[in-house]
Amino acid sequence: MRVVDTSVWIEWLIDSPLKQAIAEVFPESAQCIVPTIVQLELCKWLTREVGEAAADQVIAFTQNCEVVALDTKIALQAAELHRPYKLATADAIVYATALVHGADLLTCDAHFAGLPDVVWIKKS
Repeated sequence: MRVVDTSVWIEWLIDSPLKQAIAEVFPESAQCIVPTIVQLELCKWLTREVGEAAADQVIAFTQNCEVVALDTKIALQAAELHRPYKLATADAIVYATALVHGADLLTCDAHFAGLPDVVWIKKS
């Protein structure tokens, strides 16, 4: 199982130079976990950048994956990860979701580089 971070979704959606590298490691929908906070971030970004219709389409696509809501177990794990790794709240929630579900995290965000169970694709 693999959690896909908002940064990866955005790079994929904008057809960035990283798209090929992302395509090689992007999970099939049955193996993809989408935290609801990633849906929130995607919806905000897509609505601002390309409009509500595009946001609706991408959110509908994410619903083919395993959507995971923030619960107490994830919240407490995120609180513990926040301190040692100096993660922002949303990032701690995304990372905690991966760890609680025994998954790795696919991201393009450098602040995750080198953390356990993270697949990091470096931006050029």
